[in-house]
Amino acid sequence: MTFAVEPREKGEGFELLVTPSDGSGVRSYRIEGPEPEAFAAFYDALHADFGTRRPHHVEGAIEDYPEPPWKPLITGNLNERILSGYGDPAVLKADDGWWLVATSNDAPDAFPILHSRDLETWDPKGFVFEEGGTPGWTAAGFKVGDFWAPEIARVGEEYWLSYTARAADRTLSIGLARAPHPAGPWTDNGAPLLTGSVIDSHVHVDAEGEPWLLWKKDSNSLWPRPLAGLLRERPELITRLFDSEQDRRTAAFCAAVQPFANSRRPMERFFLMQPLIRAALDSWRKVKSALEASGVAAEIVENMSTPIYAQRLGSDGRSLEGERHLLLANDLDWEGHLIEGPYLTRQDGRYFMFYAGNDFTSSSYGIGYAVAETISGPWRKAAEPLLKSHPNWSAPGHASVSVGTKGEPRLFFHAYHPGTGGYNVFRALLTVGLSFDGDEAKLVP
Repeated sequence: MTFAVEPREKGEGFELLVTPSDGSGVRSYRIEGPEPEAFAAFYDALHADFGTRRPHHVEGAIEDYPEPPWKPLITGNLNERILSGYGDPAVLKADDGWWLVATSNDAPDAFPILHSRDLETWDPKGFVFEEGGTPGWTAAGFKVGDFWAPEIARVGEEYWLSYTARAADRTLSIGLARAPHPAGPWTDNGAPLLTGSVIDSHVHVDAEGEPWLLWKKDSNSLWPRPLAGLLRERPELITRLFDSEQDRRTAAFCAAVQPFANSRRPMERFFLMQPLIRAALDSWRKVKSALEASGVAAEIVENMSTPIYAQRLGSDGRSLEGERHLLLANDLDWEGHLIEGPYLTRQDGRYFMFYAGNDFTSSSYGIGYAVAETISGPWRKAAEPLLKSHPNWSAPGHASVSVGTKGEPRLFFHAYHPGTGGYNVFRALLTVGLSFDGDEAKLVP
């Protein structure tokens, strides 16, 4: 089956007129606005009519296993101006307690700041950039900006915060701000450090006191629409890539809607392509192999790898210096189409890098780690994720490492409440203790 799609603007949302090739006639679908819930309702209706994939939140049961020693820290919203919880949490221990900054997505106030003296009670302390005070180089505003994955590090006498935002041209970029204290006030560099589909930066000060920047190339945002476009031009490839009729119909629809998706804001493009991403993930090796064999998809296949890089930061935090090092890329089955959210910690003379893998909206998302003697590598990955979904908490991801109340190393990370997940859906803050034995990291209470 193939589809023809005709979009029509309708107020804040839009209407899609979908005509299938089976002669059953045109169907009209109203998408009420840019929120993920509106797209989920649309894909529910499309599934009912044509047997395509259902929305991302409809998944099978999560594997049950002995409950891990995770400790929830913040499980509900603490401030009405924090709109989506505590995703991508960065926790830093300072002289006056623990400081937390987190992703704010497209909320008017960017990057909530919270403080705790005991890792039990957390008090909101404002935002890195309040509404109207975001850096001039960023695209900002409710349902316009995307402010992701802030990370704080102590560098000399200052605190540096690196973060992801969209530049005015909507390109994902990495910025850096500085402050005399984690509570601020924060002063931005005034221009991005890096631009061009880059996210999830992390500043690490090495054993010699030199600052490094780690980041991920967001290649996974670059292949879904080109793949849909290729399938639009070469529909015979659909049967080579996908075995099930459900996924073939999903691919055919995404191919048909791709020109319209190209005209939407970045997160709407993601929502429109998400069923194709899920279909590809379920047959990841087959899809990549078939695309490689096709001989017409080299750039798409290349973008199915998401590299993590590291490079020295200048002492002023305004430029990168020296050689750029490729540290890791997604090459394990559990990682799927991406790895992201790198965080370095040095333990017992080794560097441990914790990172997230797979789709952040899915229960397949988890946290893995790799080990090396130097930041530039070579890096050795653990074969399986250290943290994975449990029936009590779904999609643990994007960790940071700090210390607990007894000085012990602890991992801080986000997760969804059971049965939830997606963009702008609440993410809780959790923690778990760590121990290290050679190349192995272990979870402890």
